[in-house]
Amino acid sequence: MSDGSYDDVFMDALRLKGDDLADATVAALFAEGQVGRFNTLMRWFTTSGQELPDGLPDAARDYLKATANPPDWVDWAMMEQARRFFIDNDVHISTALSFAAMPACYVVPHVARLLSATHSLAYPSRRMAETGQFTVYLMRPDAFEAGGRFLPAAQKVRLLHASIRRHLRETGGWPEPVAICQEDMLGGLMMFSIQVLDALHRLRVRMTPQGAEAYYYAWKVVGAILGCDPAVIPADLGAAREFSDRYMVRHMGPSPEGVHLTGQLIDMYEQVVPGTLLDPVVPALIRFLIGDTAADWLRVPRSGWDTTVKLVPALLGVIEGLEDRGPWAAQLSDRLGRLVTQLELTSLTRGRVMHYAIPDELKPDFGVPAAAGRWTPPPPIPA
Repeated sequence: MSDGSYDDVFMDALRLKGDDLADATVAALFAEGQVGRFNTLMRWFTTSGQELPDGLPDAARDYLKATANPPDWVDWAMMEQARRFFIDNDVHISTALSFAAMPACYVVPHVARLLSATHSLAYPSRRMAETGQFTVYLMRPDAFEAGGRFLPAAQKVRLLHASIRRHLRETGGWPEPVAICQEDMLGGLMMFSIQVLDALHRLRVRMTPQGAEAYYYAWKVVGAILGCDPAVIPADLGAAREFSDRYMVRHMGPSPEGVHLTGQLIDMYEQVVPGTLLDPVVPALIRFLIGDTAADWLRVPRSGWDTTVKLVPALLGVIEGLEDRGPWAAQLSDRLGRLVTQLELTSLTRGRVMHYAIPDELKPDFGVPAAAGRWTPPPPIPA
């Protein structure tokens, strides 16, 4: 859809829509008093092809069966091209996700308020860990095969979003008709596709038009799997750019929640960086990637590193030049990239698998029973 039809009427209509399948599933689980049992399953169900256990609520079983496979229109050659793009640029993509895509989310005030309303404001490492792990699962060769971890993760995220929608509606904690509506789901898709590609461009990472298009295509598939209406997902990179620009112009601006979230993000990564000498690099990189206007809205601190960090693209150019010396150099670079990405993810997850279930600290708000008397599913079947 790239014919200039992303007007206010179209965008406003998207704000009234949620995710019918996931919302109906969550409503049935709550009505039957089964949400606690299903939440426990979410911590057990981790790989595609696992046999569903006895005792699973019917609504959950139906949902998991209905969403067990990717859309039948997926172009697998494009998905493989996207996977190669990720392997070639995994460190750069991780940097863009952390220091450009996430702050871009925070510069949309109602998104920042949503994170605050669901307590995620106090747990920034969890959101970053979940996002990083989700992306790594997506780009593995077995992502959509039996034993893969991506589809179960997507199924959980979709239900978690539906749970948040229900919770905010029931408690009156959201001023608009629908939280995590179709417009915001598509907006999030733009953060992790268009905003990432923009950050790679600012870093002067060499990308072919085909590679960039394939990377967006992978996120288009993700959008459909996560409950975005396929009819309104931008068809290609050009349409995605149009939608992203329209979404940001409609909503971006300063907010106290955005400032707080950004401060949490900076503090978290400054703790990851050894020592204190390089701490200013984190805010300097955020400012470089999102621009001064957005950085000022988020009160990203300034320092002398703001000028120095602009040398990063030149450094990356030297590294990419080394990769051109031969297959051995490119292979070594890919392996080092995967290692750095894995180390970063391990530091955020503290070595744990993120389950995308309702977090323990939110269970009272969601009416999930305490651990006493909790249903225990059968032991997981090895992949």
